[in-house]
Amino acid sequence: MSAARLPKVAGIDPPIPAPAHTASPTVEQQCPPGDPNAHSGTPDPAERLAAAQDRLASWVSDLTTLHELTERLAGTATLQDALRELLRAGGTLVGARRGLAAVSPVDRLGPATVVGLGLGPAELGVLETVPLPAAPGAVPAEEIHTDLCREPGIGRRHREVALRLGFGASYGLRLSAESTGRLGSALWFYDEPAEPAERRRHLIGLYCRYAAEHLARLLELDRSRATVATLREELLPTRLPRVPGVRLAVRHRPAAGGGGDWYDALPLPEGALGLSVGGVSGGGMSAVAAMGRLRASLRAYAVMEGEDPVAVLSDLELLLRLTEPARSATALFAYAEPASRKVVVAGAGHCPPLVVGAHRVEYVETSLSAPLGMLSCWEAPSVEFRALAGETLLLYTDGLLHRTGDPVDRAFARLHAAAASAPRTARDDPAQLVEHVLHTMLPDDHEDPHPTEDVVLLAARFD
Repeated sequence: MSAARLPKVAGIDPPIPAPAHTASPTVEQQCPPGDPNAHSGTPDPAERLAAAQDRLASWVSDLTTLHELTERLAGTATLQDALRELLRAGGTLVGARRGLAAVSPVDRLGPATVVGLGLGPAELGVLETVPLPAAPGAVPAEEIHTDLCREPGIGRRHREVALRLGFGASYGLRLSAESTGRLGSALWFYDEPAEPAERRRHLIGLYCRYAAEHLARLLELDRSRATVATLREELLPTRLPRVPGVRLAVRHRPAAGGGGDWYDALPLPEGALGLSVGGVSGGGMSAVAAMGRLRASLRAYAVMEGEDPVAVLSDLELLLRLTEPARSATALFAYAEPASRKVVVAGAGHCPPLVVGAHRVEYVETSLSAPLGMLSCWEAPSVEFRALAGETLLLYTDGLLHRTGDPVDRAFARLHAAAASAPRTARDDPAQLVEHVLHTMLPDDHEDPHPTEDVVLLAARFD
């Protein structure tokens, strides 16, 4: 009689099959003479219990392993990080030290991504020369090559690459999700001819089914971010204007999910220049669209009454309150006459600009006021000053302060110190000045793959 089979646990098949016999053993073969169970024809209950416990322990071990690996995968936030984790975990499950994962959705909307495990850029380049099946459906759900150099049916180019890179065998799985269909595939390579055991194949299959759904979510997120980034780029200036007597430079570091900060530099009649920075509340596509509407409206108001920045912001506040009553915004508008270096500034809940020169680094103290859309009627006095030759006016958004992680007063002090520490060559070039300020304020900003705050820094140097 065969050992009893326990039911599957969480989709994991029992890894130890029931013993198979070609003939029924005799009673003497089952029990030696003198055994109290001789002639009973039944296995020892202790042996049955031990076998069941071993199988249960194996299932628990498999569940624990899958739980740990899927938790690590769920912690990844980018498509490339998820593919690297997939390869690492899959290599552990199937016993391989090298691998390749490629994502190329069937809808061809991208992004197409290739990641390697234990493979350098040159080796990945060689693997890309291996021809793939022409039709997406031709990629098998599971592909095993136990001996890449001797197995029949393998193409000539496949053998050449396997010999060059030292691959003895390979195991591959197709990555498919219910929402997107086929996403791509994952391959693991062995140094010697080999084949993963059935238990390992079952585990990697379960893991890859979960991984494919996670990859599909990350792929959709990447597509959304790309759409927001494209929309934002189209709504912001493609280049800064050239106005005699002033040189301009700008740096924009957008938030990962799409922020609503904007900047603008607009030539005005009689050689004047309008400068603006601001941001709308919220994030994502709706905030980017609202930012575009406000920026376009501010340009129109600046052309009509740019000499009066208060009137420009008042008109913008009225538009915001009537068209988007659930949204607020901060803004700062400066009207500059480069010939006389006269600047008139008004702000609505926005950070004060900073004047940087050879003999002074100081904030332009605009009057305190609420953001646009917060009051039934907005109005605040403007501030007028004259810049000296060689001085630079820095306009920025509050993301520059927030990304430091410091309290607001300390962040303002850091910005002042960063501008004051700029070398003379940087003060003479607005592009170098904004780079110096950003690098000093946010030295580790490049390490954050998903920033939550927009950063805008606009510089105008008066000659």
